[in-house]
Parts: sequence; C-alpha cells; structure tokens
Amino acid sequence: MTAIKETNFNFSQQTNFYKGKVRDVYTINNQYMAMVVTDRISAFDVVLPEAIPFKGQVLNQIAAKFLAATSDIVPNWVIDVPDEMVTIGRICEPFKVEMVIRGYLAGHAWREYSAGKRSVCGVSLPDGLKENDKLPEPIITPTTKASVGHDEDISKEDILAKGIVSLADYTYLEKYTQALYARGTEMAAERGLILVDTKYEFGKAGDEIFLIDEIHTPDSSRYFYAEGYAERQARNEPQKQLSKEFVRKWLIENGFQGKEGQTVPVMTEPIINSISDRYIELYEQITGDQFVKNDSGDVVNRIQANVAKALTKLAG
Repeated sequence: MTAIKETNFNFSQQTNFYKGKVRDVYTINNQYMAMVVTDRISAFDVVLPEAIPFKGQVLNQIAAKFLAATSDIVPNWVIDVPDEMVTIGRICEPFKVEMVIRGYLAGHAWREYSAGKRSVCGVSLPDGLKENDKLPEPIITPTTKASVGHDEDISKEDILAKGIVSLADYTYLEKYTQALYARGTEMAAERGLILVDTKYEFGKAGDEIFLIDEIHTPDSSRYFYAEGYAERQARNEPQKQLSKEFVRKWLIENGFQGKEGQTVPVMTEPIINSISDRYIELYEQITGDQFVKNDSGDVVNRIQANVAKALTKLAG
C-alpha cells in the first residue's frame, strides 16, 4: 500500500502552492484551487510522522458525497472531483470564523461545562447536564480561524463587534449552519448514527456565499452510534464513537498530547495499518457505500495525470 505524504506538482498556469496539515493546495491561474487530500494525519495540532494509506481517499470521497448531498441548501466550492484524492473548486475568500454546531454536550463544550462554565461562545447552557447529553436545541459555538496556532472560541457578539463578519453575512452563515446540521443529522440517522457536533467553513466569491472545505468527515465531525445511546447515558457509560478519537486515545496512552517535550510514539506498520482499516470502516459506516481501494501503484503520477486532464478541460 502506498501512502502519499506530500506532493510537489507544477501544473500548467499554477500560481501558488500551500501546504496545510493534511492538504496540499494548488492555485491555478488565480481562479481555481486543486486540493490534494494527502494521507498525512494530524492530532493535537501536530502532523504525525507517518502517513496512513487510503486516508486521503476516505476524507475526499466522504466530503464529495456530503457536499453534493447539501448543494440544494447552499452552493459549495466544488467544480470537479477528478481523482479519489483531489477536489478542484472555485477560489473563495474565506470568512475568518469556523461555524461549529453542537447537538450534544461533548468534547470541548463538555470540558468547558465540567469546569463550571455555563456559557460557551456566549450561548447559555442549563445546569444539570452530564457528558454526551442531548442539548435542548443545537447551539452554534464559533471559533476564530487562526493562521497560526490554535483556533479560539468567540461569541457572535464579538464577531459582529470586531467586524470579522457583517451582520448580513453572519445571518446567512447561521441559517446555513443550522440547515446543514439538520441534513447531516438526517443522513446520519439513516446509517444508525448520531451527528454529535461538526464544523463548517464558508467563503465568498463576489457577493455569493459558498460552503468550502470538507464536511461531515470523521476529521471534522463527531458521531455516536444511535443503538444503545440512551442506555449508555442512563448508566453513565462512555458513548460508542465514530471519529478519529481512537488516534488521540492511542497517542495519549503512549504519553503524547502535543505538549512541549513530548515525543510522538513510534508508528509501527501494524499501528499504521490498523488506523488505515479504521478509516475505511468509518467511510463505510458513514456513507453506506463499500470502499474501493484505488491502489494503482504509482499514485503520484495518477493524481498528476487526472488533475492535468481536468484542468485542460476547464481551460477549454
């Protein structure tokens, strides 16, 4: 199995290149973005030393499926998916906030709540909740989109007061976020899952707002299994999760949480293959589709050829 840790293409009319934690993004003619979802994996804001076979394919194909399934709610940036690991789309000016929406008290929101806070991002929460409880209604808890370092919680009021997003645009972002989460919740329920929380990113091209980046993937969302949820809550047991939490758990068990002085544990071949298998399992559980491995040998040349062909078609 070949894992793609990084790419270094030089496409026709390429005007820029950006390397993110997981994605290699090529700007074409200052008009389009060709986003290669590599097999890099990050946790605790650290890119781990080994890549995970088929992880990029899993994330790209899940995002493509859910972007297509929500395009009636809000237009998205996608123009073409020419390869299992690549999406080509229009360039948008991103809003400098991520729209996080939570239907359950889990993760960061629970950590804040358990520390005694009853307000998250300016949203009030009632007393008497426990971890993983369903919230009275979904809440939007935005974060700043940091260029460097960690994203930080921010309230709607601060976003508007600081002029990060205009009131007119933010009203749309809220409406789209709620509608996307409702659709994601419906689709998850069809698969026997609960969409616990997720995040959406939006951008603007001209005067139009577009949904950008990935949605409803295990890297951007948290899922619980619906079967047994109520019983586990009643017994104060941990919920059965479907996310990349298992990677974080393995790192924590081996003494790594991204803190200064800590070393990433050795990622042996069995560990790498087990993570790959889990991502494929996530794909099949979330989408209901069988995962088809594209193990064509020379993956780099395959990607380059498919993207070049797609760009030629766009230019024509």
